[in-house]
Amino acid sequence: MRNHNNRFQNNNFRQKRGAPKPLDERLFINRAKPPEQEVEPQTSITFNDFAISDKLKRNIADHNYQRPTPIQEKAIPVLLEGKDVIGIANTGTGKTAAFLIPLVHKITMDRNQRVLIVTPTRELAMQIADELHVFTRGMDIDGALCIGGANLQRQEKKLHHKPHFVIGTPGRLKDLIKRRTLDLMLFQNIVLDEVDRMVDIGFIRDIQYIVSLLPKKRQSLFFSATITDKERSILDTFVSDPVSISVKKQATSENIEQNIVKVRHGEQKIEKLHDLLISDGFDKVLIFGRTKWGIEKLTKALIQRGFKAAAIHGNKSQGQRQRALEQFKQNQVSILLATDVASRGIDIENVTHVINFDQPATYEDYVHRIGRTGRADKRGMALTFVE
Repeated sequence: MRNHNNRFQNNNFRQKRGAPKPLDERLFINRAKPPEQEVEPQTSITFNDFAISDKLKRNIADHNYQRPTPIQEKAIPVLLEGKDVIGIANTGTGKTAAFLIPLVHKITMDRNQRVLIVTPTRELAMQIADELHVFTRGMDIDGALCIGGANLQRQEKKLHHKPHFVIGTPGRLKDLIKRRTLDLMLFQNIVLDEVDRMVDIGFIRDIQYIVSLLPKKRQSLFFSATITDKERSILDTFVSDPVSISVKKQATSENIEQNIVKVRHGEQKIEKLHDLLISDGFDKVLIFGRTKWGIEKLTKALIQRGFKAAAIHGNKSQGQRQRALEQFKQNQVSILLATDVASRGIDIENVTHVINFDQPATYEDYVHRIGRTGRADKRGMALTFVE
């Protein structure tokens, strides 16, 4: 039972110290497409129409996939031809399946093929590994998850058996390479997922190092919801005559209602947030903050008020982060608080609201944050606090 009478008073939740310059608040306001304007996808293509193995088709059907999304419809045939691809699509539109399905089929045709998938976050790597497991059920195709915060020796043992798929984060992959456990010359395929993050200042050298160790003859696949001209110029050095596929109509999903929450001088953000969370319809809420300590403090305050909440951020162990995500996915907690570690690629069903308690540093970060709601043709709401 929520103890809504416990009004925690603390002005420190403003978190202004070291904050980036605020974005134009008009960027956070956008009406969702009215329901009456929604139409069924025009495609008549089904997954049975793709030139992929029958067993893979059955696994796709068991996963309740019926018709491909636009990015899947356009990307899968090109990838099956062995071409390099740069794919751009809104979050929640099925980019993971768009590259996993053709790569799984490729391995069924040639068991010597191996795939390296690199992601910016542990959570995204785990999600891809889970989806790979669904698509490869009963096909004798194995994968290794190589992420920080997990047992290194166990990962090395898994790599010793030369799995068809290796899915990991840059730091752990570099560790395994330097320990001579991971030989990238054995991989003929590479996927960079959420590629805009992968090539920013924090990752570009790691990615250049990893790509330099791959065979020159390979298939390279890069997917994201946002790619700038600068990032595209970097990608061009990694690929050979790539096919660019973009199915984005606008930066954010048409299914997301976007608005701001004004915080006047003298008002407390925590009180505004409390009033929102007890409102009708706020059933499954993802709250983003700027700093690890700020998110931890806010989580404890909400729990004190009687809300069922959990947090994930960089100071949490991998086990703690994974448990928090599972609790949120299984509706054991109704509120998940996070730094931007959770803004990329995490697919959590039925998130009703995304709340930016602290504004994101860039509009690209905003796009990825709010993309956690309004997924798979469902409607959602994004609210951003503006002081």
